[in-house]
Amino acid sequence: MGEQLAPLIAVVGSDGSGKSTLSADLLAHIRKTRTAESGYLGLGSGEQGRRIGRWPIIGPPLHRFLDGIADRLREPSEPIPGWLAARYALNKSRKRRAKFGQLLARRRAGVTIVTDRYPQIEVPGLHDGPILAGRATSPRLAAMQAEERALYAEMAAFIPTLVIRLHIDVDTVMARKPDHDRALITRKVETVPLLAFSSAPIVDIDATMPYAEELALATVAVDRALASSASQ
Repeated sequence: MGEQLAPLIAVVGSDGSGKSTLSADLLAHIRKTRTAESGYLGLGSGEQGRRIGRWPIIGPPLHRFLDGIADRLREPSEPIPGWLAARYALNKSRKRRAKFGQLLARRRAGVTIVTDRYPQIEVPGLHDGPILAGRATSPRLAAMQAEERALYAEMAAFIPTLVIRLHIDVDTVMARKPDHDRALITRKVETVPLLAFSSAPIVDIDATMPYAEELALATVAVDRALASSASQ
């Protein structure tokens, strides 16, 4: 963007790949030498849905209904399921953009950020990309979809200093997250390699290796990235 910003380290990958654990440990490491903070850009939709599912009587069917809408929103081959669902998705993306603005303000203040996800436009519907991935069946829906895509394009234009991309297999994810939908996890695992973050520097790490080895590899990559950013 041509703007002086403090570094940002993004840890990305499928559910169950250990993003939160690794990002927390990397943050602790970075804080030994500079001011750093965590940056949360998620929407909390998954955990919110699981809480609804635990409500007495109405919880399970309501959870299934909401999951069905979410599935149709994230599926490129499906039509966007109506104006209300699109408005809901657009509002969520606006909230994410507001969080992103707060994150940028901290970077402008010289604070290094470590986040366990990052907005992208390469895989709509998954991995913190545009929520309205489906087909717009009216001019109104098309306009809302275009507005949302513009929000994500704006965020994606701020390229991370380093992306640590975690790779994991479906069986391991399901062992760690048995309440997750296997078909959705399969899609997420298969699309992780497509996440390029506008040609950001990327380090790929096997998230099934012993964690001490994973953390050591990630720490070396982070130290190199921070040293390189300081010399520019």
